[in-house]
Amino acid sequence: MAQMTIRINGYAYVVGCDDGQEAHLTAMANEIEARVNSIKALGGQSGESRLLVLAALLMADELHDLKLEAAQLRATRPAQEAKPAAGEAALRRRLAKLADRAEAIAGQLSAE
Repeated sequence: MAQMTIRINGYAYVVGCDDGQEAHLTAMANEIEARVNSIKALGGQSGESRLLVLAALLMADELHDLKLEAAQLRATRPAQEAKPAAGEAALRRRLAKLADRAEAIAGQLSAE
């Protein structure tokens, strides 16, 4: 397991990831940083914890919208196509893995 230091809002966090997933972890940290920056641009800076919670809520809202959109697509699909496509199943697995990883990182951060 690789150990990496990511920076979010000027703070360094050491987190672990599977070997070979360093670029993916960096990309996820960059997504969080972008949301933190957008909150700060709105004048919402009121503490590190609050910024991270708001960024997490923004990401959770986006994930919810993606799940809702996928459900709506399934509902409008004709009955003969009721089985999920291989790509959709892969997307579901990836979203679930992302959600699990985000929860693990959040757990690590709260333990610090």
